[in-house]
Amino acid sequence: MGDRSLALVAGAGPGLGSALMRRFEVVGYHSVGLVRSPSAEAGILSCDLSDGEAVKAVLQPAIEQYGAPKLVVHNPAHLVISALADTSQADFETCWRAMALSAFNLAQAVMEPMAQAGEGTFIVSGATASLRGGSRFSAFASAKFALRGLTQSLAREFQPAGIHVVHVILDGIIDTPASRALHSLDPAKMMKTDDIAQAYLDLANQPRSTWSHELDLRPQSESF
Repeated sequence: MGDRSLALVAGAGPGLGSALMRRFEVVGYHSVGLVRSPSAEAGILSCDLSDGEAVKAVLQPAIEQYGAPKLVVHNPAHLVISALADTSQADFETCWRAMALSAFNLAQAVMEPMAQAGEGTFIVSGATASLRGGSRFSAFASAKFALRGLTQSLAREFQPAGIHVVHVILDGIIDTPASRALHSLDPAKMMKTDDIAQAYLDLANQPRSTWSHELDLRPQSESF
């Protein structure tokens, strides 16, 4: 077993996923990221998170080397914004597979080892759409609602085993090159990836007598 605790970040692409991996490494974790597309970047594994057997196969060597993960973050997202009439069944299903099914598969791969170890934190990245289904967000919001429900169920099942399960509502636009290109918004009013990563780390370090299950994060300028 390695001498550093294992941190897994599913959905470790540019932006928040990469920031999470960097921050966890700085404080002493061995960070492993999961992405769909092949990558030559160190610490990044290619995996279709909608394939449960593939997720288990990809993670098993890391778990054998470093032990049960101490920190797991589910961060994939697939944004579809379209009128109901323009939203295909494939769009709807892709959102669900990218977010709800992938979290289910990730949980099945890591929860038993974490429960056997009697500790660990499992954090799920939610969104404004986890609480409110906006116009033209039928596919995205329904998947985020499902993800929130799954997270609640996981918390109630595995908290007695010592696993801290958290749903984080990211109520704002995350500052990435892609979001700057998509939104006409002052970057000062966007959520900074390094700040979110620190908030996730703080959750992982909460004492057992004061665990948060759901936390909402938003820029100071965001109305709610």
